[in-house]
Amino acid sequence: MLTSRSNSKVKLARSLRERKARQHSGLYLIEGVFHIGAALESGAALAFALHCPALLRGEFAQGLPEQLQHAGVETLEVSAAVMASLSEKDNPQGILAVARQQAVQLSALSLGPSTVVLAAVSPQDPGNLGSLLRTLDAAGGDGLILLDGGADPWHPQAVRAGMGAHFTVPVVQASFAEFAIWAITEGVHIYGSSAKAELDYRKAAYQRPAALLLGSEREGLSAEQLAACTQVVSLPMRGRVTSLNLAVTAGIWLYQVLA
Repeated sequence: MLTSRSNSKVKLARSLRERKARQHSGLYLIEGVFHIGAALESGAALAFALHCPALLRGEFAQGLPEQLQHAGVETLEVSAAVMASLSEKDNPQGILAVARQQAVQLSALSLGPSTVVLAAVSPQDPGNLGSLLRTLDAAGGDGLILLDGGADPWHPQAVRAGMGAHFTVPVVQASFAEFAIWAITEGVHIYGSSAKAELDYRKAAYQRPAALLLGSEREGLSAEQLAACTQVVSLPMRGRVTSLNLAVTAGIWLYQVLA
């Protein structure tokens, strides 16, 4: 059992709370029974796992360390104090894993005649970003393209909110200029969302492959981004609020297009 917080693997896992460490190492942290179970099921690239038997509750949780070992993942036992130092939760579930980021290049994104991807400009909230991935997976979308920076898709909050979607939905990071050129080259139709658009999102004639483009949460789509769109649609705002949450907008729109 590892009891020292200074152990090299413990220190590496702890460092992955910081974006700089994630970017430098190409690794990220997965915490919790459900998420690690989903990672195993999907064949995610796990580097190693840490677990505390005293904190694991239930038959499934208690069997996870053995499943990880059978899958060839180095699995180390740690004390409750070490696990508490690694976890962001008040009541740790007793298991976490370090995984390799599976980033996809824009040019390598798999496209077919029915492809629908979601593109978001500089999303700032990692929880929202994780919810975008979860929604894409639920609706049957084919990938998330993050444009011009924003929150880190491998942030622990994003991974937690993704509920396993990080292991199934391709994530691409690119500039808007690269995205616009890619769309022209690959024949992808870009549909933008704007509160000022006159066309109702339910009445657009969507052609595939399609990219649904969401502007920044603060400023929306720029003039350049609007100009790159095949069509720009709006979601009706019938109350007093002037905007919808990014993930909610994506969910409503994706289910319309993918119906």
